[in-house]
Amino acid sequence: MSVTSTHVETNHSTTSEPKRDFFRLRERGTTVAREVRGGLVTFVAMAYILVLNPIILSGQDSTGAYLGGGTEGPNLPAIAAGTAIVAGVMTLLTGVIANFPLAMAAGLGLNTIVGVVIVQMPGMTWADGMGIIVIEGIVITLLVVTGLREAIFRAVPKFLRTAISVGLGLFITLVGLVNAGLIRPGEGTIMSFGINGSIASWPLAVFVFGLFLTAICLLRGVPGALLIGIVSSTIAAVIVNIVAKPGSVAGGDVAGWNGGAPALNGSPVQIPDFSTLGAFSVVGPFQKLGVISVVVLAFSVMLADFFDTMGTMVAVASEGDLLDEDGMPYHTSRILLLDSLAALAGGMGGVSSNTSFVESTTGVADGARTGLASVTTGALFLLSIFFAPLVTLVPSEAAAPALVAVGFLMMQQVTEIDWEDLSVGIPAFLTVALMPFSYSITVGIGVGFVAFVIMSVAAGKARRVHPLMWGTFVAFVVYFLLDPIQKLLLG
Repeated sequence: MSVTSTHVETNHSTTSEPKRDFFRLRERGTTVAREVRGGLVTFVAMAYILVLNPIILSGQDSTGAYLGGGTEGPNLPAIAAGTAIVAGVMTLLTGVIANFPLAMAAGLGLNTIVGVVIVQMPGMTWADGMGIIVIEGIVITLLVVTGLREAIFRAVPKFLRTAISVGLGLFITLVGLVNAGLIRPGEGTIMSFGINGSIASWPLAVFVFGLFLTAICLLRGVPGALLIGIVSSTIAAVIVNIVAKPGSVAGGDVAGWNGGAPALNGSPVQIPDFSTLGAFSVVGPFQKLGVISVVVLAFSVMLADFFDTMGTMVAVASEGDLLDEDGMPYHTSRILLLDSLAALAGGMGGVSSNTSFVESTTGVADGARTGLASVTTGALFLLSIFFAPLVTLVPSEAAAPALVAVGFLMMQQVTEIDWEDLSVGIPAFLTVALMPFSYSITVGIGVGFVAFVIMSVAAGKARRVHPLMWGTFVAFVVYFLLDPIQKLLLG
């Protein structure tokens, strides 16, 4: 009887009312108002990316140039506009094509790889860095089309995927602490805390305020906790800048703003600057780094992108009871394809790889069940394009608490690793430790993969190593020995 009822409702929604119920609202027990509200909640929960992505990508590349064509400083409005348009378009497509309440935007961690690691390599430009992302996007799209994406997912052990996420969380946390100026180079030590071991400046006080406000909002389950922390800290920073007038670290004042004072130049509403769009080069990375380095970098980005997406997709589906009879999210293949194309679009848009955001669960928790929620979120991202200049108001000290909070959220997965089994615990530990300590995500992943194969063989568990992992093991061994190999070959 229930099967017949469902069949009738499905037919009714797809034939009798194709226009009125395109998103199958009644079938999933929701309404237009609930979907719009859920989409708004998701946007509020993840709108911080419009601030964080420009800040993370605001540095100079190895040639001294800024992303978006800035000459005397980063072109933050252009990066924000590019971030918004790619996120808006891909989230809209996800809603319409996959009919799933999932939003996409520039992935945290992925943008850090580009801004902190890739473009800092000798000779690498921002266009080259985005070229790596385009290559990754092409490869991961082909993996979806050929069905190999699932094969790679199964090849890497679950504990190692978890360790990568945890290590990435610590890496992001370290970046946030350094951006805030709470962790600095020490005199006689590698790092030191604050200014002479103290919170001895107004900018540091702003960071501490934002950090604990964000933590309290997370504790209380307040929707949009990260955004609330950023906005509140920015307001505090503006007030502090007017009243106390701190200088800037760049200007020689150790107690000043670490990334520039909070100030708005011109109108908060401007015609969008899309100078990041199309700013990528696929050929440049091969010319400057070589094939092996490009493959390793693209693979590193792909791993982070790939596994985060799988986890996010399942989390959203579980929260909204959107799993099919096999326990897979509705329209899994469409979602994976769109996510892969989002990575490609992010690179071509010059704003780093775009991926699924776990903050989508906030909208689902508020009632969203269909793609109409994603259409709402996407439309809000597109509307925000015209307010991109507002990001210049946000100092590093106000944005850094969100980075630390994201690091904490990613760190929570550490309990999923079986630390008692040393063949598991040692590779996981090395992965987690080497990412922040070497200040290289690629190194962390590579050491973890190499350690996993070695420890598996030593423990008599070589059979558990997938053939794809053996291939990756060889690639990373060559990567770590690249310098002596080159010297040996060159005589």
